[in-house]
Amino acid sequence: MIFIKLILAHLLGDFILQPNSWVADKENYKLKSKFLYIHVLIHTVLSLIFLWDLQLWWVAVLVGITHFIIDAAKLIFQNVKTKKRWFFIDQLLHILVIAGVSFYFREFSFGFLENQEFLKIIMAALFLTTPASIFIKILLSSWTPAPDGPNTIQTESLSSAGKYIGILERLLVFTFIMVNHWEGVGFMVAAKSVFRFSDLAQAKQRKLTEYVLIGTLLSFGLAVLTGIIIK
Repeated sequence: MIFIKLILAHLLGDFILQPNSWVADKENYKLKSKFLYIHVLIHTVLSLIFLWDLQLWWVAVLVGITHFIIDAAKLIFQNVKTKKRWFFIDQLLHILVIAGVSFYFREFSFGFLENQEFLKIIMAALFLTTPASIFIKILLSSWTPAPDGPNTIQTESLSSAGKYIGILERLLVFTFIMVNHWEGVGFMVAAKSVFRFSDLAQAKQRKLTEYVLIGTLLSFGLAVLTGIIIK
């Protein structure tokens, strides 16, 4: 399968066979860096090797050319603040090129869009991301505590960490339910209880503890209910 072969070549070329020193040199010298061209050449050769068909040489060349264009755009337009964003854009564009080649060879089709079960699962997964976070936030809005007492534990928190933790836990719970592994849901509840409620117990803030408990139960409850409905 061409898609898998090109993905393997991409993973080797972009991550395993690209030292950090090459990445730093490319970021410093951009299009003047010799490692940019060596990197593109490696991708082209790897694609040809994995395809193992001289008649598909043009596919390897296409992958190399598009890889150069995408990497060059990233190097030119990214800065310190947008570096992370450009990394994901870069990887997405590379995968889209590979998917486009695979689609040309009719390895993929859009028949999955007619699969009602698949669409229901995608709909449920999307609901459990940001929409569910907003639902929970609104439901808890009237109970938001202001823990500023002397016993409150002051800890630094990652930006929007709670939101993404909630999204990940709901998606994991939903996945466990869809594959009929309910024990995984119990493991998730136990794991979060150990890591989260030990800090709350030390803080001795009953309102904060109750607030977090309600939020956790709502989050897990929405995921479980969504999974049951889809099943």
